[in-house]
Amino acid sequence: MKKRLTEILKEKLIKRLDRYIIVKFLGTYFFAIALIISIAVVFDINENLDKFMNNNAPISAIIFDYYLNFIPYFSNLFSPLFVFIAVIFFTSKLAENSEIIAMFSTGMSFKRLMRPYMISAAFIAILTYILGAYVIPKGSETRLDFENRYKKKKKAEYVSNVQMEVAEGVIAYIDRYENYNKTGYRFSLDKFENKKMVSHLTARSIVYDSLAENKYQWKIRDYMIRELKGKREVITKGTQMDTIIAMQPQDFLISKGQQETMTSPELKAYVNRQKQRGFANTKEFEIEYHKRIAMSFASFILTTIGLALSSRKVKGGMGLHLGIGLALSFSYILFQTVSATFAVNANMPPMIAVWIPNILYAFIAVYLYRKAPK
Repeated sequence: MKKRLTEILKEKLIKRLDRYIIVKFLGTYFFAIALIISIAVVFDINENLDKFMNNNAPISAIIFDYYLNFIPYFSNLFSPLFVFIAVIFFTSKLAENSEIIAMFSTGMSFKRLMRPYMISAAFIAILTYILGAYVIPKGSETRLDFENRYKKKKKAEYVSNVQMEVAEGVIAYIDRYENYNKTGYRFSLDKFENKKMVSHLTARSIVYDSLAENKYQWKIRDYMIRELKGKREVITKGTQMDTIIAMQPQDFLISKGQQETMTSPELKAYVNRQKQRGFANTKEFEIEYHKRIAMSFASFILTTIGLALSSRKVKGGMGLHLGIGLALSFSYILFQTVSATFAVNANMPPMIAVWIPNILYAFIAVYLYRKAPK
């Protein structure tokens, strides 16, 4: 009976410890976000205030369009850093106060100690993925539009020599497209069957109808259609014609950061569609798609590293742990950026490039886990 009572009390104590660690972990994580992002906002205001004033940016747009979307974007981008800081900060305090030694003295193993940490990491991973894949892209569209209008004053307004497959065996070509009036000049549309051209359309200009219900609605002006039927050729001319062509300006008018404005399903559909059309410039979109998944899994890896580093009571105390943690977290973010650059410039598969930092730091996590106090 006494033994059974001891087991019940021990189980309740463990559950209480789980709640204690989870609350400490998540509380420190969100506190680190609030602290560091507040400092980042102050520096950003100080750096860009002159640009906002010179470009007559409205205060409401600065607050609601820019900073209200700036905060979640950068919070999610540097989530690995905040995870590391949170784990190391509060775990070092637990170790310094001999609380971890007390936990181990009850018979708790290091593996059991990891349970509440992994639960917290899972919560952060799911939150990071949902925000990065579905919520933040919508806000990034507003933020980037604000930056292009009031901060950078740069936006892709035209593109030349556009060629893409808009349907099976149908190739579209635009010599120059200008976004301010949604007009493309010197347009042609070639249709092939069994590798033989059966129709050739040329037009002086083509205008995208952004107000139409169908997102592929275009107006062709001053056109001529040559239909090849065996040895006969039928020519049709006209001044204007409404038509449906399976392409949109965003398919070829790619601006910097455009991949950040798409949700993950939109990114996947966009990459598949562009590859079918023969477009090669999809690397940045593929990197963004895979990076959102990889960064979510990074929470588990970095939590393990942080716990293994800071759970041991050492003479240097929290300062030493925090220094090592910051160095590792910044190196992880830097390595992720470098590997993404390799994917763009060195023709490395985007998925492999994005996951290389996770694989490397997973080995570090396994090594530190084995060296952690038992």
